[in-house]
Amino acid sequence: MLRIAAPLFAAAIFMAAPQARAEVYGAQTFTLANGMQVVLIPNHRAPVVSHMVFYKVGSADEPAGKSGIAHFLEHLMFKGTKKYPEGAMTEIVARNGGNQNAFTTTDYTGYYQNIAVDRLPLMMDMESDRMRNLVLSEKDIATEREVIIEERRMRTDNSPSALLGERMAATLWMTNKYSIPIIGWLEEMRGLNLADNLGIYRQYYSPQNAILVVAGDITLDKLKPLAEKYYGVIPKAENFKPRERSTFLYDKADSRITLHHERVTQPSWSRQIIAPSYNVGERTDVHALEVFSEIIGGGSTTKLYRKLVVEQQVAASFGAGYDTDAVSYGSFFVSMTPSPGVSIAQAEAAYEKALAELLANGITEADVQQAKNRFAARLAFAKDSPMSAARAVGTSLASGIKLEDIENWPEAVNKVTLAQVQAAARRLFADNSSVTGILLPPEQTAGGPTP
Repeated sequence: MLRIAAPLFAAAIFMAAPQARAEVYGAQTFTLANGMQVVLIPNHRAPVVSHMVFYKVGSADEPAGKSGIAHFLEHLMFKGTKKYPEGAMTEIVARNGGNQNAFTTTDYTGYYQNIAVDRLPLMMDMESDRMRNLVLSEKDIATEREVIIEERRMRTDNSPSALLGERMAATLWMTNKYSIPIIGWLEEMRGLNLADNLGIYRQYYSPQNAILVVAGDITLDKLKPLAEKYYGVIPKAENFKPRERSTFLYDKADSRITLHHERVTQPSWSRQIIAPSYNVGERTDVHALEVFSEIIGGGSTTKLYRKLVVEQQVAASFGAGYDTDAVSYGSFFVSMTPSPGVSIAQAEAAYEKALAELLANGITEADVQQAKNRFAARLAFAKDSPMSAARAVGTSLASGIKLEDIENWPEAVNKVTLAQVQAAARRLFADNSSVTGILLPPEQTAGGPTP
């Protein structure tokens, strides 16, 4: 259920769910009287739909000392209501040939069912019911708290890369609460109680803080009365206050973290850099950096990959990515695994030299056009999967991006020039704080094996 949003995985998320133009999604939207936004993404290839509800609350919205509560509540949402007691929703979805799950990130929480279109009213009835009628007990809290603690042990405490990502985020982000792990800090997770969960539930789980996205074989004429019947009757939450997120940054600082771990057999190197997002910073730079991230991290044919992996053979792997969907600042990251016999220090030096050469005069008009072409190729298939389309659009909307910007994204990217890419990339590395993470076995140093 937990979506890991550590920097090492941001590129995969971005590439799996690119934003697109109207010809690709053709999304339509309206707002219910209670403030809930409804979005339709038509896809009539098969009689199925993906039904998703996004709430604008994530780990960055948690009260101080209550880390992990947003993810905890995600688990508890499956405990049921009086109408659909615990286990009923899961059994009904399965019996009707569907599947369901949920995910929590720094900025939003989402719930979904993939189902035959004629079962959509039933899914809406169940999902809307638990929006305001969730029933929780002290027993539920005690049982599920142990579940999320065990999840942390499995996904974080037993994963060196996850531990490093957690340390890097805590070092880089100081003002917008992106330093808080989605799963939570263990000592704070142990103290989460019923009142904490009900507090988040009552504050954020309301129609004016939610987005319904339905993708698949349905029209707006059929969706609108269903949305009004099941979601439109839910009253607005009293005294609702939209979330707040700091956009203040301290002066530029570059940090380094080295983590030795007994489970590490292959050293790795990564760097995360604070970058503009669609909500914070210069929009032109965002589009230019999207192109730049594709130029240097778009696969095995890109320049830095060929330089470091193929030609110099100092790295066994190299990747880069850019996470733009954020309420506050976004992040740009680079990761690399040195080749056997090559130290972290040698690989890093080779990367720094290759990057400097690329920023100085290594990016060409052809590089920019090829990056745009690769984006266009991905977008051609963006609507094939109703679930992928629903999650892509819902993710952006829940992060505060307008539907118009999502649909007009290809046009905006196509307008990016070589000069803009060069200028934005140079500003990124020169002006923004960064954190470098090094993962090593217990006996190694960044310069190589310890004698």
